[in-house]
Amino acid sequence: MSPLCWEIAAAVAFVGSHFLLSHPLRGTIVRAIGELPFQGVYSLVALATFGWLAFAFRAVPAEAPLWAVGDGLWIVSTIIMFFASVMFVGSLLGNPALPGPPRAASAPPEPRGVFSVTRHPMMWSFTLWGVAHILVAPTLANIVLAKTIIFLALVGAALQDKKKEKLQPETWRAWEAHTSYWPLGAILGGRVKFTPAGMVPALGGIALWLAATWAHLPLAGMPAGIWRWIGG
Repeated sequence: MSPLCWEIAAAVAFVGSHFLLSHPLRGTIVRAIGELPFQGVYSLVALATFGWLAFAFRAVPAEAPLWAVGDGLWIVSTIIMFFASVMFVGSLLGNPALPGPPRAASAPPEPRGVFSVTRHPMMWSFTLWGVAHILVAPTLANIVLAKTIIFLALVGAALQDKKKEKLQPETWRAWEAHTSYWPLGAILGGRVKFTPAGMVPALGGIALWLAATWAHLPLAGMPAGIWRWIGG
């Protein structure tokens, strides 16, 4: 098996195991071993398959990019990563999709900040990460990795909606009525107005954006973000 095919196999295992354990197999396994042991099994499988994917990605020999990458694409990628960073930090604050106490009896929160943009800001931050990395690192190995993350994020978000509709039929459907899966969908549809959620998402997103792009050089051997032009 070629290194690229090995990476594709790892990507299928990573995504497939995630979906199987998150949805069709979850109930059966939880009933058999309990919620806490299941979380342990889920984490181990996720780490093992992601480790395989990362190892397989690095094992693919260096290859020529599929298109030329100049400052224009780097500027676009840098802007995309800025929004991805803000969305990721914002998704950590008051996200009803994150694990926590049941919300079945409580009213859904009023969408603010990144949640007025999309009800899945974390998943869309991963998607934007994938798009940005395809733009500036257009090799087959990197495209496989980035598209794996994009597919997992977008399909996972849609499946999460379906699961939440069953677990929290009243509150989640109310949340869906005031938010959108697609970015800006609820705003353009007139269902919600963009309302800032304070300075934490913006400042935290800027800090994450600056730190992650600065760390790109020592970790990946390539300067990224504004550090390409001002130095690290």
